[in-house]
Amino acid sequence: MKKSVLLLLLLTVTTLFYSCGSDTQHMDLEANREVVKKYHEVWSNGQVKDLDKILTTDFICHFVDGIEWIGIEGASSSITSHRKSFPDWNEEIVDMISEGDKVVTRFRSTGTQLGSFNGIDPTGKKATIYETAIYRVTNGKIAEQWGFPDVLSLNHQLESKN
Repeated sequence: MKKSVLLLLLLTVTTLFYSCGSDTQHMDLEANREVVKKYHEVWSNGQVKDLDKILTTDFICHFVDGIEWIGIEGASSSITSHRKSFPDWNEEIVDMISEGDKVVTRFRSTGTQLGSFNGIDPTGKKATIYETAIYRVTNGKIAEQWGFPDVLSLNHQLESKN
């Protein structure tokens, strides 16, 4: 009888221990997704004052074309500059996957080019591209980003005669 009670108690404690851990992991994954959503919102609304709540102070962004920026100031400068070229820039998340400390988004970006971009004078054209980004989240803030925008498609849309 004592062995049965002890076994039942051990099984109960083990179950509680593991179920609590999975809730914590689920909450962390959800919190990671939320901070990434907020970052996309900043790109869409230009409210760079919110970046200190979203990014670590040593945040680093790597883009596929070799462009990098570091820190909250670097991100703020990049967002502000991009929104001068595309004042109505909007990012809509299409897919989001998260595991561990990583979140991946595939998103549709749209904007009307009203300022110079990549050496292209303002065209007034509305462009749409799809992008993918991988984020590493630490302590509830984005510490690192790898961005894969379809700049070739964006440039083609802006340069086309249509």
